[in-house]
Amino acid sequence: MSRLDDTFAALRRRGERALVAYFTAGDPSLDETRRLVAAAARGGADLVELGVPFSDPLADGPVIQRAGARALAAGTTLPRVLETVATLRADVGVPLALFTYYNPVLAFGLKAFARTAADAGVDGVLVVDLPPEEADPLAAEARAAGLDLVHLVAPTSTPARVRLIARRSRGFIYVVSLTGVTGERHELPPGLGAQIRTLRLVTTKPVCVGFGIARPDQVRAVGRLADGVIVGSALVRLVEERAGAPTLAADVERFVAELKAPLREPPGGSGESHRPRPQPGGSGESHRPRPQPGGSGGGRPTQNK
Repeated sequence: MSRLDDTFAALRRRGERALVAYFTAGDPSLDETRRLVAAAARGGADLVELGVPFSDPLADGPVIQRAGARALAAGTTLPRVLETVATLRADVGVPLALFTYYNPVLAFGLKAFARTAADAGVDGVLVVDLPPEEADPLAAEARAAGLDLVHLVAPTSTPARVRLIARRSRGFIYVVSLTGVTGERHELPPGLGAQIRTLRLVTTKPVCVGFGIARPDQVRAVGRLADGVIVGSALVRLVEERAGAPTLAADVERFVAELKAPLREPPGGSGESHRPRPQPGGSGESHRPRPQPGGSGGGRPTQNK
C-alpha cells in the first residue's frame, strides 16, 4: 500500500475525512513553502498538494494564476520543487502530491520525473491537462516508481469516462465540483451530491472534492458526502495577503485547523459509510476538465480548490 492508501485507511478507521491543503510551490518563496507545508501539517492537513507553477495555467482562477506568476518570477522550477519536497520529508510525514501540467513533466522526462519525484518523497501526482486516454506512458513510469497517478472527474464526465477514470486513478479520485477554473465560490454546486453518488456506484476508492471550497461550513457539507475535501484558493489567497508577515505560518496553521475540525465530526447519515457497491467492471480514474489549447502547467482547474 502507498502512503496515500495508508492515510485514507487510517482516516476511515477513525471516522474522519481528509483535509487536502493546496499551496503554490515557490509562493512567496520555496523556503516559505517548506514552512507553510509544515504549518499545514501541524494544523491537521492530512495531505498536501503542491502546485507546480506554469506559464499557461488554463485550469486556474485568478488567485492561483497570480501565485504561479510570482513563483515563476522567483525562479521556481519543477526540479527545484522536487528538491524542496526532499528537504520537507525530514519534517513532514503527511502524503505530498504534485499538481502540475504535462509540459514540465514531459520536458523533465517521464521516467526521470517519476523516479526523481518518488525518491524525493512525492506520493502522488495530478496532471491537470493529461486525459486518461493519453496517460499510459506516464502511468507506467509512475507505477514502476511507486508513485500514485491521480485522475480528475468532472461534472461533464460521461458514465463511460467516469468508469475509466475510476479504474485508472490511484491513491484517490479527484472530483472537480464544478465547470470552470479554480477559485472560491459562495455556494456549493447543487448537483454535487448526485455527482458523488454516481461515482460511488462504480468505485470504492477514496473520493476527494475540490474547486470552490473555501469555508469551514462548506468543508463540513462536502465532508458528509466525500472521503476528503480539497481547499486551494482560500489558502493561496491567505498567503498572498499576508506574505512577509511574521505570523504567516501561524495564520496558515490556524486556518487549516478551522478547516479540519468539521471533518473530525461523525459523517452522519450521508457519506462514506453508506457507499453503494461498485457495479461489475467499474472503478476508474477521475476526469479533469480539459484545458483549452495552448495550456500545460502547474495550475488547477477552477479558482479555489
